[in-house]
Amino acid sequence: MENQANSKSVILNYGLYLGIISIFISLIKYATGNLYVTEFYSGIAGIILLIVFVILSIKKYKSDNGGFLTFGQGVKIGIGVSMIATIIVIIYYVLLSTVIEPDFVTNTIEAQKTMFADSFGMTEGQIEEATKNSEDNFFLSMFGGILIWNLFLGGVTSLIAAATMKKSEEETY
Repeated sequence: MENQANSKSVILNYGLYLGIISIFISLIKYATGNLYVTEFYSGIAGIILLIVFVILSIKKYKSDNGGFLTFGQGVKIGIGVSMIATIIVIIYYVLLSTVIEPDFVTNTIEAQKTMFADSFGMTEGQIEEATKNSEDNFFLSMFGGILIWNLFLGGVTSLIAAATMKKSEEETY
């Protein structure tokens, strides 16, 4: 495998595309006034996009590499794409909450309180208890959650995709 393809360019390109598309979805929600509305379709779209881009990036690397892919290369590419996209999304949310929408944290917590009351039937005391530390730890929990979720989903997807797409030179002889 002396003419191995460059995994960095695949990771950066697909991670950048995924990050930009994810930001685009959030900007559409912002422009339509649905930034604080909790719905399932944008979350499902985000999951599908992550899975699709991880699989496409692994397929692209395999085709660039003459049809060969090791399990480790596939996992590295999938997790790399997830990490690049997650970093881009986190940077966007920092800009959103500090520049574009300075009241983002307060509005998100208020929307969360409304959801707790409407969807879960929680009392005012339960809601206050649940959201007591939300403002102090908002960014840590939000960014940590985004990072953990995306890396978990990207990792599982890349494990499955790499296991099914792997092909080494030894297998061809």
